[in-house]
Amino acid sequence: MTATTRSPVREIFNRIAPVYDRLNDWLSLGQHRIWKQMAVKWSDAQPGDICLDLCCGSGDLAMLLARQVRTTGKVFGADFASEQLAIAHRRCQTSYPPLAIDWVEADALNLPFDDNYFDAATIGYGLRNISDIPRCLGELHRVLKPGSKAAILDFHRPGDRLARTFQQYYLENIVVPVARHFGLTAEYAYIAPSLDRFPTGQEQVRLARQAGFSNAIHYPIAGGMMGVLVITK
Repeated sequence: MTATTRSPVREIFNRIAPVYDRLNDWLSLGQHRIWKQMAVKWSDAQPGDICLDLCCGSGDLAMLLARQVRTTGKVFGADFASEQLAIAHRRCQTSYPPLAIDWVEADALNLPFDDNYFDAATIGYGLRNISDIPRCLGELHRVLKPGSKAAILDFHRPGDRLARTFQQYYLENIVVPVARHFGLTAEYAYIAPSLDRFPTGQEQVRLARQAGFSNAIHYPIAGGMMGVLVITK
């Protein structure tokens, strides 16, 4: 995922920004909030840590991280979609107690952070949309401190045939019609083909190890329709 102004994925996320949170709530029946809490827990972020939420979107995962690191820590929410960042900034301003988050427009393939800077990192539903996953994992490895972890949450193609059939039905008969109600059919129709291109859990583990991570485990959740990749530098 590059930060070029003509990136089709960037344009999609800018267009869906105003309804992104409501759609996520409706389409996951609110479960995405639980899965994001799991990602924060698996990132092993601690009070006082400096953390990164990459591909932060409208900011809910970054805000969960900020509550975890408390007032002694700091979170950087990075995304290439300026409209998503604007919504994240507004949401953060109304939170109480105040949250220590810097919102940064950034390219996931060329992060504007020093080496060995972050104590923990998360990505929520962003890795699947990145054009060069190995390079992104390499950048994540570069900016994390030795011994630190990242937790990457995303959709996942389940290995079980029945679960895979249900996922396809859900995408075609619930996700796309709901998106159509908001005038965003094309924007959400991309999910199924993006899943077909997305590496499986074991392939993600292999790519993480090739990027230099000393340990990588992929945890299937939600019947294998979601997954969290936990990687350690």
